[in-house]
This record gives sequence, structure tokens and C-alpha cells, in this order.
Amino acid sequence: MTTGTARISGLYDEVKAHLEGGIIPFWTRAKDEAYGGFLTNFDDLGDDTGTPEKYVNTQCRLTWWFSRLHRAYPELPGTAELARWGVDFLLGAFWDAEHGGFTWKTNRDGSPLDPAKIVYGESFCIYALAEYTRATGDPRGLEYAAKTFDLLQQHCADTRYGGYYENVLDDWRPEEPGFAGGDRKGLDTHMHLMESFTTLYAASGLDMHRRKLLQLIDLIATRMIDPTSGCGLNQFDLAFTPIPAIAIKRTWNAERMGETPATPTETTSYGHNVELMWLMRHALETAGADMTPYQPAMRCLLDHAVTHGVDWEHGGIYRDGLRTGGPLVLEKEFWQHSETLVGFLSGYDLFNEPRYLDAFETIWRFVRQYMVIDGVGEWRTLLARDGSPLDANIGNPWKVSYHTGRAMIECKERLEGLLGGTK
Repeated sequence: MTTGTARISGLYDEVKAHLEGGIIPFWTRAKDEAYGGFLTNFDDLGDDTGTPEKYVNTQCRLTWWFSRLHRAYPELPGTAELARWGVDFLLGAFWDAEHGGFTWKTNRDGSPLDPAKIVYGESFCIYALAEYTRATGDPRGLEYAAKTFDLLQQHCADTRYGGYYENVLDDWRPEEPGFAGGDRKGLDTHMHLMESFTTLYAASGLDMHRRKLLQLIDLIATRMIDPTSGCGLNQFDLAFTPIPAIAIKRTWNAERMGETPATPTETTSYGHNVELMWLMRHALETAGADMTPYQPAMRCLLDHAVTHGVDWEHGGIYRDGLRTGGPLVLEKEFWQHSETLVGFLSGYDLFNEPRYLDAFETIWRFVRQYMVIDGVGEWRTLLARDGSPLDANIGNPWKVSYHTGRAMIECKERLEGLLGGTK
């Protein structure tokens, strides 16, 4: 066994042990026996802190998790039933029988709270429901995923400039401009649409789903990545002119910045950039498309994050940075670490670049030392640069198993692939 193989084998063993001994057993407690769907809020001891509201994206993420887990570990009992439990709640509480599509938020019992249609949320409905059918064969998932896809083409596709309007009301009319987001498009939403169309095509095999997926890939690569710096841009006007990012009412940093941030800044997200790389690769592979034209953009996304985003001194990866310059927000957040683990490993596999494996290991060591709560099984939400906790809770309306659990499944499978499937 060579030194390189021994290194990858050791990383594989650590990732597999954390996935199977930590994350997988932790999230079985999320089932809401009283009202259906899932609980999302847990403290650093793993105790339920109350889930007064249920967001469609988080309910979808847990539905997706149990579906994906069933595909990865078909022998594991209960996963298909938990996925079905999630689908039943989504269709019963969130589906809008009058206008179609899924509403944004309910009370814990499923009663309506916010009926808006947020394309970010619709994307996760497509993602979860398509994955559910792939995992279980239940046709309801693909039926409603395809219906939602069709509604987005009908109401939200921008036939003038391309892409999709992102924030609409319950009847699909556009939201107001500014804080409500009616006049903006973002990389985040379009990236997750690409992610969802990938899984939809994998489930359906329909040419329409493939064509729309390829359109999105090309749009993101040509309009939403800065060709000079090589990083993703956060927000755009409707014509895809880059503009400084502001908080958006339901989805983009509103809990941090409020309605009117003092100084909108031309920033980039290291987590989104590396996540975009691996999701784009996965999308192209799923579509059976030529990856060659997109490889320069993929490599630029990785190189920008390696140069500016990875904290080579303390470990981990910074939250945000300047488009042309170094890091701006030095905090360490769970989801960026999750996605960059997958992305750097995917980049190492694709480009055989040793820096990417070094970045993976640097981030993983930080996660294991500071984020993972041993004995509980999940990750803290937010840390300071040195690893001290800023938000030690391990579940909230935006944090469940989607990032952390997916990262561990994807990393386990990629590391196994690098070892030639010998594990």
C-alpha cells in the first residue's frame, strides 16, 4: 500500500465511521409523531428545542435525506418509511391545491403560515420528490416533482433573459423589488435548480428535463461566474448584470443582515463556489454531456477557494470573501465545510491536483476537531475562526442532515472510488 493510498484509506475509515456511527443514527429522532413531517431544532446535546414553524425547504431536505439514505443503505430498516412520512406531510400541508406548487412555511401542525412560492423552495421539492421515487418506486414523488417543474416553466421561466424569476406570490405573481427579491436573480437559487433538475432527469429520463438542465448549466457557467477572478457572483438584476448582494426576505442572509444591510458588498461564497463545481460535474455526468467545455470554469472555482477561502493556518474554510481579494468573513459555518469536502474531493478525482486533496484534509481535520460533537453525532452550526463555538446548536430551520449527511455519503463513495472500490 503506497503512502497516498494509505492516506486516502485512513480518511475513508474516518468518514465512514462518522456517517454510520454519528449522523445516520442522530436524525432518526427528527420524526414528528404528533403532527407529521419532521422536527428540525436541536441543541448541542441533541435535545429537541421546539419546532414551532416548518419550512418547505427543510422538510424537503429531510425527506431527501431518508430517500438518499435508503439508496445508499438499502439494508437499513425504516428509511423508506421515514421518506414516505415526509412526502405525506409535504403533499398534505404544503401543496397548493388551487394554484399548484408548494407554499413556503406552515405552523408545526401543518396549518398555513406563509403561502408564497419561493423558487429556492420549489427546487428542493423537485429534488426531494424525485429522489424519493428513485429510492422507493412510489410514483407520487415523480408525479409531483414533474408537476412542479412544469409550473416553473409556465410561471417563472424568464423567456427574455433566461433563467428563472425567484420570488413570487401564492398565485405566481412576482414579488415586490428590493428586500422581497422580485427584481433579482441569484447563483444560489439557480445552482439548486440545476441540482434538482439533475435528480429529476435521473428519475424520469425525459428529454425535456435534460434540455432544461443543460440550459441551466450553460447559463450558470457563462453568466454567473466571474471570468476574471474565477469565482461565482452572488446576485444579479433580471438581465444578469452583477450587482452587490443584499439580504432577501426569505432566503438570503435576512436573519443576519436584516432588510437593509448598511453596505452591500461584491462578495463571493467559497462554499457555493466549490459546491457548484461538484454539482455541475454531477449534472453533466447525469446528462451524459461533454464536460470538457466546463472544466476551466470548474477548475477556477476550486483554485479561487484554495487560494482565498481555505484557512491553512487554523483549518477549515472561511464563510465569505471579496470577489477580487481575500476573505471578508472569517467565521466557519457548517454547510460550507460540508460542500467543500465533497467539491475538493471531486476536484482531486477529476484533475489529479494534490492541493485539492490537501484542502479536503485540512477542512476535514477542522470539522472533526471542532464541529462534530462526539457522542451526539452531528455538527455545530457556526464557529469562530479558531474553532470556538458561536452557535453550538446542531439543528435549526436551515440546518438538518442535507449538507452534513450528504457530504459524508458523497465523500465515502468518492474515497472508495479513489481506492478502486476495494473497501
